[in-house]
Amino acid sequence: MQQEEALFILCCGAASYIAVKEDESMKNRKKRPWVREWLRQRKEEGCCVKLLTQLRAETPSLYKNFLRMNAADFDNLLKLTAPLLTKKTTQLREPISASERLMVTLRYLATGESFRSLQFIFRIPHNTISTIIPEVCDAIYKVLQPDYLKTPSTETEWLAVSEKFYEKWNFPNCIGSIDGKHVVMTAPSHSGSIYFNYKGTHSIVLMAIADASYKFLYIDVGSNGRISDGGVFRKTSFNKGLVNEKLNLPPPEPLPGRTVSVPYVLVADDAFAMTPNILKPFSVRNMNAIQRIFNYRLSRARRVIENAFGILSARFRVLRTPIKVDPPKAIKITTACCVLHNYLMCRNNSIYFNPNLVDHYTQDGTLVLGEWRSERASDSLINLQPHRSYIAPNCSTVRDEFSQYFVEEGEVPFQYKHI
Repeated sequence: MQQEEALFILCCGAASYIAVKEDESMKNRKKRPWVREWLRQRKEEGCCVKLLTQLRAETPSLYKNFLRMNAADFDNLLKLTAPLLTKKTTQLREPISASERLMVTLRYLATGESFRSLQFIFRIPHNTISTIIPEVCDAIYKVLQPDYLKTPSTETEWLAVSEKFYEKWNFPNCIGSIDGKHVVMTAPSHSGSIYFNYKGTHSIVLMAIADASYKFLYIDVGSNGRISDGGVFRKTSFNKGLVNEKLNLPPPEPLPGRTVSVPYVLVADDAFAMTPNILKPFSVRNMNAIQRIFNYRLSRARRVIENAFGILSARFRVLRTPIKVDPPKAIKITTACCVLHNYLMCRNNSIYFNPNLVDHYTQDGTLVLGEWRSERASDSLINLQPHRSYIAPNCSTVRDEFSQYFVEEGEVPFQYKHI
């Protein structure tokens, strides 16, 4: 018993000694600050927000370059998004303002800078920025989509789109130009090959339809890059509406000066199946002169969507580098870029859109490539994979009717120089 008592006393002494040492260690250890001092001094010492205030007053062009929009467009966007972005002030801390949240997000979309880089510019921790940006992108899409990215829903609206295509691109009965891009991102954790595309990168797919003025009429974002490109469009709500005749498209009408009625169509490339409402080019093998002219005229109208993507990635350079977030956040970033593109095209076209940025034609029909193509090598928007796709029954007769129109009633004098 005496040995047991001695052992017990010895253990109690050792435990007390350890507890005292731990207590001393805790006292000597520096307390971790609630907020780092260099972050706490965001308002006192100044940050990018103060610089932007100066640029806004003194050099508006630099302000626009920094945020990809002028002060009036920013103020209007802030007014729309502020109710969704404003946080409550508590006893513990003052929240980051809606203005700062919007600024850091627009700068990220404009440059694709890393969150760690942005934290030094705005004095906001990178982990907080990683939360702010998806939240702001979601708010931007919610407030702008109803007015700036609304798909036509009546015959009148579709006819207005068609008239613009006829007026600007000499292509009647056209309701849009369709294409898709792989938006490259870093490989998500534990995703295997789900997002692995044919180019050997990981991506989500942006499927879009553009009108004659480079604005998006419809977007679908989020299909994983592994899905076949034809399969992406088949899954979209637009295709389902097309198949089920729920889009309220105008009924088939003859092309100008002709008698055979043809449906209103989307112009597409070889990545898509040809259906009654989707026109694609003839195969390049053994084409005759009429087919070559059709392909030229189709390509001329289809460049609209190529150039819409070109403007998008030139102005929002986050799309030119692999996006380093998980797929749900990448979807929010991409949709925000698309709706901001339409917002700026509608509000201030002359500032956001430079005609030299896109492909354009001289009076004799000579193609002048847009400036966005000079940076294409660094572009992270990857084309859909071309392949021989299905041609639905009776679609060839529709394409043949367009072909005859382009060499007869719809002939333009410069088309023969480019076939």
